[in-house]
Amino acid sequence: MLKLFSIASAASLLLSSLISPVALAKDAGHGHDYRTFHVDGKIDYGKIGDSYTADLVMYLAGNQFMVMEELIKDFQSKHQDIKTVYVETIPPGQIFKKQLLKQGMINGEKTAMNPDLFASVNINHLKKLNGKGLMDEHMIYIHNKLELMVAKGNPKGIKGAKDLGRDDLVQSHPNPLTEGIFKFYGSEMLKDLGLYEQVTADKKCKKCWAVEGKTWFTSRHHRETPHRIEQGEADVGIVWASEVVHAKQQGRTLEGVEIAAPHNKQDKVGYAIGPMLKGRNPAHAKTFMQYLATDAAQAIYTSYGFAPASKEELSIKPLSAR
Repeated sequence: MLKLFSIASAASLLLSSLISPVALAKDAGHGHDYRTFHVDGKIDYGKIGDSYTADLVMYLAGNQFMVMEELIKDFQSKHQDIKTVYVETIPPGQIFKKQLLKQGMINGEKTAMNPDLFASVNINHLKKLNGKGLMDEHMIYIHNKLELMVAKGNPKGIKGAKDLGRDDLVQSHPNPLTEGIFKFYGSEMLKDLGLYEQVTADKKCKKCWAVEGKTWFTSRHHRETPHRIEQGEADVGIVWASEVVHAKQQGRTLEGVEIAAPHNKQDKVGYAIGPMLKGRNPAHAKTFMQYLATDAAQAIYTSYGFAPASKEELSIKPLSAR
């Protein structure tokens, strides 16, 4: 069973995971969810209290976790007055519901309800914040698309998304309650293919079998899927294309099977970011948004399998609740 680690355990595991893909797989990367980046290069793991004190606090869509170390290092090298950056990377639905609109607890600690920046793969999260008077501007800064993840060598011979209708596959997918990748995109893809009921049995839950022995919904994060595939607990799962790139970069025994457009949702997936009006560091938030629009930031994201945003998308715009 996948569980949150204690702060001490997470720190220990993550230090070893920097050099060991196996260690990273053991906790499905959950330990990367809460990090404080220091301008001198030091990284603290699991210091939740830093969400109240860091020079820049960001709650971002979780699947960017692999980009953050390189991205923040580059950002701080250019803005050395921003000495500490606290970054949380968990599913944006969970952040929206349980940390921005309601006091959240991480490892028994309260976490700040007023980050300087919030990002989601669903712009409607930002529009709802606008309706509550908590955010009034935004921009789209990167794109992604759906892909299938399988074991190295593709032992089941999976050719594309239509194969998710096969009876001989054990599947692992993001849960539909808090994970935007499935709630907004993966479920739509399955419906487009006429496979939704077959794959999910119309069940909405997390850390559960949607179809007993056939379709598993993850507990908190879709990066649990590569862990399940490596452990022989699943044959295939819906992930972001960037996760396949990251797995290969780590030398893990995984690979991807492309999903043909438009089923991969590449024309719909846009990451939206905006400053929280109650954030403590509005100037630093603006500085980071401007940085995201630079060629350097966009190049870092694309090196991890994301697709760049257009120049027009990278301009900061007013946000409407509609």
